[in-house]
Amino acid sequence: MVLPETLVVLLAGGRGERLGPLTEQRAKPAVPFGGLYRIVDFAVSNCINSGLTRILVLVQYRARSLNRHIRQGLSVYFNPARGEFIESLSPQQQKGEQWFQGTADAVYQNIFAIREANPEAVLVLSGDHIYKMDYRRMLRFHTELRADVTVGAVEMPRSQVSGFGVLQVDNEERIVRFQEKPKDPNPIPGDPNLCLASMGIYVFRPEVLERVLEADAADPQSNHDFGRDIIPKLIGHCALYAFRFIDENKKAAKYWRDVGTVEAYYWANMDLVSIDPQLNLYDFEWPLHTSPLTAPPAKFVFGDEHPGGRMGQSIDSLVSPGCIISGGRVFRSVLSQFVRVNSFAVVEDSVVFENVQIGRHARVRRAIIDKDVRVPEGMVIGHDIEEDRRRFTVTDSGIVVISKGAEL
Repeated sequence: MVLPETLVVLLAGGRGERLGPLTEQRAKPAVPFGGLYRIVDFAVSNCINSGLTRILVLVQYRARSLNRHIRQGLSVYFNPARGEFIESLSPQQQKGEQWFQGTADAVYQNIFAIREANPEAVLVLSGDHIYKMDYRRMLRFHTELRADVTVGAVEMPRSQVSGFGVLQVDNEERIVRFQEKPKDPNPIPGDPNLCLASMGIYVFRPEVLERVLEADAADPQSNHDFGRDIIPKLIGHCALYAFRFIDENKKAAKYWRDVGTVEAYYWANMDLVSIDPQLNLYDFEWPLHTSPLTAPPAKFVFGDEHPGGRMGQSIDSLVSPGCIISGGRVFRSVLSQFVRVNSFAVVEDSVVFENVQIGRHARVRRAIIDKDVRVPEGMVIGHDIEEDRRRFTVTDSGIVVISKGAEL
């Protein structure tokens, strides 16, 4: 098998309801991350860096910004003259007038596009996880074992896997049992504190994929989900293996994050501004690709150190191009492009999206502020949680989330 004969199917239609206001107007894979990027950029970058350049992106919920990002940004990395493409596909509604009913149904509704590509292997990915992975390793594993289906798996602490599918394997990595979001998960043999969790990554032989999807579509009792329905039914009926995640992040601990909640999303961003972050954004051997940005450099103005003076400064932070820190101070925060922090304002421990304006003397702490918000002069956010709860979404731990374009 050679790489051009592999087709990638990227599932990017998720609503991401647990991200609250951040997904009211965009799909979860389109949520910004790390200042310059979107969540979907990680899976697409893994594909590009792995030499996989035939990608179908299955979209559904609030897909406009995601489609624009793919069309105007990510598509520049693909050369149609060489048969490369990244293409968005919306629900085809083959079964009556229904939208995607699950991950397996999403692929089934677009099976015609897979047939047209005539691949030797189909790599199914989720578009809403943060990690670095060379998919060629998994494809090689799949081919050498002559597998029908291979499932990507990551070792996780037993206490953290209740929201994931848990795999059990034999000595040859053949999957012998699957538990969907178990309350009492089975550990890895020899280590009672670790489990093998499904990453939502699958390699299929095309004929096997088509056969199991057709059977699943005809089953009225099915949820039409790969993890909940497809994989459990395949155990004992085909060559089904687990491939253990090999990290390209070049850190001691493996990095794979499902940023599906506000808390997980916030802390994944906060990791980036630490002295030695777990996720390395500065590895030029495994670059992160995103929409090219036309913007001037970030600018920091005013340097009056006298008491009561104003100083434009940023400490332990990521500040994107186009930002102007005009006499304000930024600490331990992630700023997307074209953010302006005005005089005497203070932003701490926050994630600030594109084109946000922080007014003079405003104070912002432990907040996620979505795109195009104008924080008025003197406004205080994140210092009085009970007051914030009356105006905004606030998590149990006190992270304040302000919706896109909110009028404050």
